[in-house]
Amino acid sequence: MEKQSAFNIHPMDQFIIDPILTGDSLEWYSFTNQALWMLISLVSISFVFIYGSRKHQLVPGRLQSIAELLYFFIRDMIIDIAGQEGLRYFPYIFTLFILILFGNVLGLLPYSFTYTSHIAVTGFLALSVFIAVTIIGFVKNGLGFLSLFWISSAPLALRPILLIIEVISYFVRPVSHSIRLAGNMMAGHAVIKVFAGFAGALGLGAIAPIFAITAVYGLEMLVVVIQAYVFTILTCVYLNDALHPGH
Repeated sequence: MEKQSAFNIHPMDQFIIDPILTGDSLEWYSFTNQALWMLISLVSISFVFIYGSRKHQLVPGRLQSIAELLYFFIRDMIIDIAGQEGLRYFPYIFTLFILILFGNVLGLLPYSFTYTSHIAVTGFLALSVFIAVTIIGFVKNGLGFLSLFWISSAPLALRPILLIIEVISYFVRPVSHSIRLAGNMMAGHAVIKVFAGFAGALGLGAIAPIFAITAVYGLEMLVVVIQAYVFTILTCVYLNDALHPGH
């Protein structure tokens, strides 16, 4: 039997979806590691926002402070980008942010599963945003929503060209919106896995990989928060386009 090398590292194996209760067979009804960590994320969110804020203390504790900080952070973001009218959609945007943030952060735990690294998840979230803002745009403005694609301030000769560019860029939004999040989550976790594999292979001589893991892990802790923020702020920008297409 051929001996496997200690450097036989498979950084992408951590993103494989495996069934938990149905053996090795992955069926549409299977409870998977992805579903498990989504459930853990839901329980964690409920703990922070329900249990942590149940007393409504004037001087908040740690969990209540976290809940209030996240609440007002997203609220202020919506007001700054989409105006007071955008607050009508605060529950939806806040839910998106919290779901992505907790999925990203929990994905940094050992032996966890980062469900936001899968296009199936981020693509669904991005597509739901795309469909929602498009419906809102037509409901609020009627056919006036199409003024979003017609750049009236540009020279008349350039407007048809800009129209094509704007239409293409609009329909590419859910693609870029989803790939940006999934790609960053996958890349960062894969790099950590590679350095961890080097550290395990080198044994006592793994000083350099360990320092690299520490540095990349620290950077990834920042990235997981930034990516949740970027996804949410883009959602607010798209919402603003739907509410105020002529601006």
